[in-house]
Formats: sequence, C-alpha cells, structure tokens
Amino acid sequence: MSEFKVIEIKKSVYENNDREAERLRAKLKENKTFLLNLMSSPGSGKTTTLKQTLARLKDEYKIGVMEADIDSDVDAKAISETGAKAIQLHTGGMCHLDAGMTEQGLENIDASSFDFIVLENVGNLVCPAEFDTGASKNAMILSVPEGDDKPLKYPLMFTISDCVLINKIDTKSVFDFDDEAVVERIKKLNPKAEIFFISAKTGEGIDAWCDWLRAQINEWNK
Repeated sequence: MSEFKVIEIKKSVYENNDREAERLRAKLKENKTFLLNLMSSPGSGKTTTLKQTLARLKDEYKIGVMEADIDSDVDAKAISETGAKAIQLHTGGMCHLDAGMTEQGLENIDASSFDFIVLENVGNLVCPAEFDTGASKNAMILSVPEGDDKPLKYPLMFTISDCVLINKIDTKSVFDFDDEAVVERIKKLNPKAEIFFISAKTGEGIDAWCDWLRAQINEWNK
C-alpha cells in the first residue's frame, strides 16, 4: 500500500492568516491608525449605524471607511454622502475578508493618513468571525428583528466581538425580544463584551456607543 500525506488545509489557512493579522495590527499601531471591524448579518443596520457614528465623530478624527461586499457599490455611495472618504471592496464571491484582503484595502485608502478607519465587513454571521482581519477592535450589530437567540446559534461571532450593538430597539413593540436573555447569552460567551442598545433610526443609544469608541481610538493612538 502506498503512503500518502494528509495536509490540514483549513488549519494552515487560519495559521497563516493569524500571522498576517498580527503583523498588520502592529503596523496599524505604529502608524496610530485605529481599525474597527464592523460585522453583522444583512439588513441589521450596519450602514445606517455607521452614518450616525460618522456624524458624531467626523469633526474629531480623520475617518475612512472600507465597504466590503460580494458585489455592488451601494454602501460606499451612501457613506460618501456623509463626507467621509469611502472605498468599495469586492470580495469576488467570498463571504468574508481576511488579513491580506484588508491590507489591500488599507493600502488603497492610504491608511496612514487616517486616525480611524471602519471596515464594514460582508453581511454574514459565520465566515467573518472565522478570519482575523488585523483590526484593532471587533464590533458587531444584532438587530431586534433577528431575535435574542442568535448568540446561541452563532456563538463565535459574539465570542470575538469586543462590542455588541443591539440595533432597532424602536421595533421592540413588534417583536418578541428579551433584553435580559440576550445580555445573559452574550455575557456567558464573552464576559468582557460591551453591550449597547441602540436605534440607528432615532439615534437612541448612539452617543454611549460613540463614547466607548472614542475611548478605544484614543487609547490605541496614544
């Protein structure tokens, strides 16, 4: 019987990406550029939340935005209307960004000229959580219509997120959403996660989120 070698491709891919992510993170720290990896499922309100955030922080920081999607430039156009510099990243069918793809985007947007850059990742609660992008911090949005059981179904996403935004709280009268249950489920997975209840539509809770973000940016860029 001939011998053959088994190669663990998935493990190798993750290990290589992790090394690239650490190198990229160190480079961002050296250049004093804070990179936020913002994740969520489609329709959770990422772009609207981002527009509310930019409106509050645009006079304090030089901000750039990288919009990642499988196709289209709808989000980049929407962000450009705020006055922030935005570029669109097409993933060529991939449902996530890795460190190498993120670095390509940073090179194209000229990352060293910004204090704060947002990577709006591909809408997906699975793949983006598996790949370290090299970001300074990870944040995710869970919208009320999605349900309070999502931490049970997609634990990795909640485990790696430094901050969780519970968006569309203005719709709670319509949906059966348990605030206490979702907080308990998130904290069980990630005790250090910061949790903010917000409405990107009305602006409720956005100030508290921005205060947290300011603290992270200022600490990173010391």
